Amino acid sequence: MNLVAAIVVTYNRQEFLVKCIHALLEQSIKCDILIIDNASTDKTFEYIKQAKKEYQNIFYFNTGENLGGAGGFNYGIKKALFMKYKYIWLMDDDCFPTKTALEILLKYDKILNGKYGWLASEVLWTDFSLCKMNYPKLKRRIKNNFDMYHLIEAIQASFVSLFLTVDTVKCVGLPVKEFFIWGDDVEFTRRIAVRKKLKSFYVPESKVIHAMRDNNGSNIATDTVSRLDRYIYAFRNEYFLFHKEGIKGILFYHMKCCFNILKIICIAKSERIKRMKIIIDGYMKGKNFHPCIEYFQTRNEESQCLKK
Repeated sequence: MNLVAAIVVTYNRQEFLVKCIHALLEQSIKCDILIIDNASTDKTFEYIKQAKKEYQNIFYFNTGENLGGAGGFNYGIKKALFMKYKYIWLMDDDCFPTKTALEILLKYDKILNGKYGWLASEVLWTDFSLCKMNYPKLKRRIKNNFDMYHLIEAIQASFVSLFLTVDTVKCVGLPVKEFFIWGDDVEFTRRIAVRKKLKSFYVPESKVIHAMRDNNGSNIATDTVSRLDRYIYAFRNEYFLFHKEGIKGILFYHMKCCFNILKIICIAKSERIKRMKIIIDGYMKGKNFHPCIEYFQTRNEESQCLKK
């Protein structure tokens, strides 16, 4: 068994998954690959069944139902904890790491002596420009001791190549599976870097490709009508997320809701009422949304770990 578990969540995207697995198999430092299949109905299982015959470091888990990205990562991290890996490397099935992406993350793990919350790779789009949706939120830039290592302290990142230790997960808990989609990575990374105050870093030297449909990011004011309903999850989940961060978080969330309504009024070309109603519905659902954070250990063990 390798030290690193690369956890890949997939759902009916065999074409992307094949490329993701090939990129992981070509890493300069070997890792085990844990495929978390949200009950795909395409030929995902058939492909994995054949691949496992050739590669012993591929492990397949079918969740039995579509748990969404949030539930899939929660499920996958639990598996990695039970299988006793040292490191966890999270990514979507349309993430294609460059050959040295993992090697570089492990290099900085050694430099930092394991004392960090998480490390986030630089995420590029298919044309090699920065992927707008996956650019981490950086801490206010003040020259510090980490600059010499080409590390940038960050407070928020996505699950497109997020690297952390199993010990960190045991300390802070698992991603919130009830989020289903959207915001689970933001909540998890901010829980570590903001609420638990574990220094976390953006690592531009480690690079991955994210094969999104386009590089425009999410925008409820301009997105297609067929995708609008999923924004309810975004505003519901962010209500929970930012209300955990005190008055600053609460103010930020309310300002964001107002700003998005203003954008809809100013630039939306269709379905303005529907778009605004989705924000309001998400807000109202958020008021009654109280998921619990799961811990792999007891609360006492988690508290002791954070004090170290």
